Amino acid sequence: MKKYIASATLYALPFMAAAQNVDSLITKVQGWVNSLTPLIVALALLAFFWGLAKFIFSGAAEDQTQGKNIMIWGIIALFVMVSVWGIVRAIGDTLDIEQGGGIEVPIVPGNN
Repeated sequence: MKKYIASATLYALPFMAAAQNVDSLITKVQGWVNSLTPLIVALALLAFFWGLAKFIFSGAAEDQTQGKNIMIWGIIALFVMVSVWGIVRAIGDTLDIEQGGGIEVPIVPGNN
């Protein structure tokens, strides 16, 4: 796991260095998150269905238990992702923040 994190960090460093300021860095990270979110949700859903298939089509009790565990973790992943979206939306609605809107990054006057 450490290898994947290290390689992802090394892969991301040139993109961060290419960012001219904080705005462009935030925009790049937001683009990554927006493009990876559907993939992660799809993987969690695929894990649930994989566990379901393993549970249904396996004859051994050990394989059924493994299928149950995969289904449970898939449901937990989906629940966490949807809950985070709900919490962010509730906070945005409470504080009257436009969803998907931008935030002006503060700058030091005279340092353009």
